[in-house]
Formats: sequence, C-alpha cells, structure tokens
Amino acid sequence: MTAPTPHMTAETRHTAEVLKRRWPTALAVALATLNVIDSGSQDLADAVGGFGEVLPLLPLIYLVVNQIGKPRGTWPVLGAGLVAVFALPVQDVVAPSTVLVACALVFLIWGAVCGTPHGRATFGAQAAGALVFGGLAIAGLAVDPELGRCLVAAGWFLHGVWDFVHLWLDKVVARTFAEWCGVVDVLVAAQLLFIV
Repeated sequence: MTAPTPHMTAETRHTAEVLKRRWPTALAVALATLNVIDSGSQDLADAVGGFGEVLPLLPLIYLVVNQIGKPRGTWPVLGAGLVAVFALPVQDVVAPSTVLVACALVFLIWGAVCGTPHGRATFGAQAAGALVFGGLAIAGLAVDPELGRCLVAAGWFLHGVWDFVHLWLDKVVARTFAEWCGVVDVLVAAQLLFIV
C-alpha cells in the first residue's frame, strides 16, 4: 500500500491502486489508441489485410501455451509471435497468416498425437478456437474488403470474448494476457467496423 502524502487524497490513492491492478487494460487502451492514430486514413483493403494477417496469431498463442502447459510463458510466446508477424512481410515470399496457420496445424497435430498438459477437453476447445479464428481470418482475406472487414472484425471481437472467458476460468494463458488481449481484440474489432 502506498504511504499517503500530504496532498494525496483517498480518491487519488484509490485510482492509483485500480490502475496498478488493471495495467493490462490501460496498456491495451494505450496501444489501441496509438494504433488508431498511426493508421490515420488507412485504406480499407490494407486494414483488413493487416488485421487479417495477424488474427491467426491469437489462437496460436493459446495453442502453444496450452501445449507447454505453463501460463507464465504467455508473454514470451506473444513476443515471438509478434516478431514473426512483423518480420515475415520483409521477405515477401509467404504471408504471415500462412505461416501462423501452418504453425497452428503443427501444434494441433502435436496435441492430438502426444496429448496435452490440460487434458483433452481443454485441447479440444483450443483446437476449435484455432479453426474458427483461423477460418475467419482466411475467409476475411479471401473476399472483397467490405465483407472481409466484417469477417475479420468478427474474428477479433469473438477472440476478445474468448479471452474474457479464459480470464474468468483462469485457465491456459496468464490472466494479465487474457485481460490485455481481450481489451485489444474488442478495440481492434471496433476500429475495423467504425473507424477504418
């Protein structure tokens, strides 16, 4: 607990404590705000393509962390995934979404053949999530941008719901990640639908 200072009110202390506990939400809002500012008047096709390429990373993180069985590995897995997503376009040979979907297939096969630390039911849920969110990303990238916007936004929004369910269950990924990702996902969906 923070020691009160002469000019620190009870309301200020309460706000500071809430922000300390809700740092993932604050970070997500800041990131989403910077993304909106940075994207400016982005072309719809570019926005759908960019967010569609990244969407398969979301369920892949859950698959990887589920297979390693250690929620504390969530943030490093996210870091590695982001490096891949931003490094892959430089080589201009294969789309990031293709690599992410291929990685997801590897982890799906690994879980199906070798088992999983959280059991078959949890693995089945993660597999279903990978198929649904990956399918929405692929479909969103394959159709015209207006329909693609709706499909990719639906994928991001539904993954936000997925995150909040995992936060509530306190299972598979780190709680801080589930909170952060849930807020980011819902804000990205809103950006796709209402700002782009």
